[in-house]
Amino acid sequence: MVLSSPLPAPSCSPCTGESETKRQQILTGASAVFAEHGYEGASMSAIARQAAVSKGTLYNYFTNKADLFAAFVEQCCREKLPVALAPVQENSPARETLTAVARAMVCLITQPDSLMLYRIIVSEAPRFPHLGAVFWENGPRVAIATLAKWIREQEALGTLQTEDPVFAAEQFFALCQTRIAHLRRFNLNPENSAEEEEKVIQAAVRVFMAAYGTE
Repeated sequence: MVLSSPLPAPSCSPCTGESETKRQQILTGASAVFAEHGYEGASMSAIARQAAVSKGTLYNYFTNKADLFAAFVEQCCREKLPVALAPVQENSPARETLTAVARAMVCLITQPDSLMLYRIIVSEAPRFPHLGAVFWENGPRVAIATLAKWIREQEALGTLQTEDPVFAAEQFFALCQTRIAHLRRFNLNPENSAEEEEKVIQAAVRVFMAAYGTE
C-alpha cells in the first residue's frame, strides 16, 4: 500500500524465530513509551530501555522513530481490523451484517490501545503530518475500502442503493462513532455504557438502512 507521505520502508532482519520475537519485544516496548510520552516525547533510547534491548539492536530492526511508529500502527491495524470487518465476508442479510460490523467497530474504537493511538495522532499530526498519513492508510482507508466493496456487492444484489459507496461507507463509520467514542476519547465514561453502545449500534444501522436500503 502506497502512503501519501513518503516514509522509510520498515527494515528488520529476517522475521522468523528469535528475530520475530525480538521485533515484537521492541514493538511492545514502543507501545508503552508512545502511550506515556506521545510521539514527539518518545525517544529511541527510552524505547530501547523499555524493550530491554540495546540501541544497536533497536536500530537493526528500525532505522528511525518514524519507521518504528509506522510498524507499530501497521501491526495494530493488521491485528484488529480483520476481526472488526470479518462480518462482510459472511453471506448474511445486509442489516445483520451492518449490525455485526457496527458492534465490532464500537468495540474496536473504544479499546484502550485504539484510544491511545487516536490521541497520539490528533495531538501530533500538526507537527508530524506523516503520522496521520500512516494511520489513515493502514486504518480508516482500509476499513472504508472494505465496506465500500461490500456495499457495491449489495447494490448488485439490489439490497442497497447509493450514489457513492465510498462516501456511504464513511458515513456508516461516522455513525458508529456517535457519543460513545467521543466521550471515551475525552476520557469520559458514559453512564449505562452497555446500553448506550447498543443504542449507537442499532441507530447507526437504522439510519444507514433508511438512507440506502431498498426494503
